[in-house]
Amino acid sequence: MSETGKRIAELLLSTQSIQVYSDRPFVFVSGRVSPVYIDCRRLLSFPEARDEILEALAQIARRDIGLDNMDVVAGGETAGIPYAAFVSHYLRKPMIYIRKNPKGYGHTNQIEGVLDEGQRVTLVEDLVTDGFSKLRFNIGVRAQKARITHCLCVFEYSSDALDLHEGKKNLADHDISLHTLSNWDDILSAGADTGFFSEDSRNQILDFLKDPGNWGRRMGFE
Repeated sequence: MSETGKRIAELLLSTQSIQVYSDRPFVFVSGRVSPVYIDCRRLLSFPEARDEILEALAQIARRDIGLDNMDVVAGGETAGIPYAAFVSHYLRKPMIYIRKNPKGYGHTNQIEGVLDEGQRVTLVEDLVTDGFSKLRFNIGVRAQKARITHCLCVFEYSSDALDLHEGKKNLADHDISLHTLSNWDDILSAGADTGFFSEDSRNQILDFLKDPGNWGRRMGFE
């Protein structure tokens, strides 16, 4: 667990960007059902927390990716767009954004902005679960004969303790390297230190993480 990961987890908790269900669980875009929801978009409303996160993302971009290996910064519709805008400004890099699907009018673009053939794209996103939504963005980039080579995220649904690295593996299978600031080990550690999670909530989250694809079915929510 890194100091950065722990600090980002503390910011997520202090801004109430983590919600645990009471009556009904949360349903992700993928259809996966979860007892907990992380809303990184909420962080944007807190300038001091936002600045820390953007500095951390920019540091990873410089240190682990390398500015010479980034031609374009991209944000995915919709949550990734503001993060990509801030990061591209910090790094003084061109920015594009990627629609989930080509728009149905005008030029019918899926990519907004300038993306040239052969360019290497760093996708900036708020979080990653299984990685499949990022791969759908890559289809649009590939259609323009460019490629996503790195994905930079605030939070990853992963855990070293539980050997859960679904998103990283799925992206790696398509030659995309994943770089994240924080994960579930950080959240659960910070939550224990602050008493944020009740024992029941913590157990529900651990139960979900051990089998995220089937938790909703086992709990009778599907």
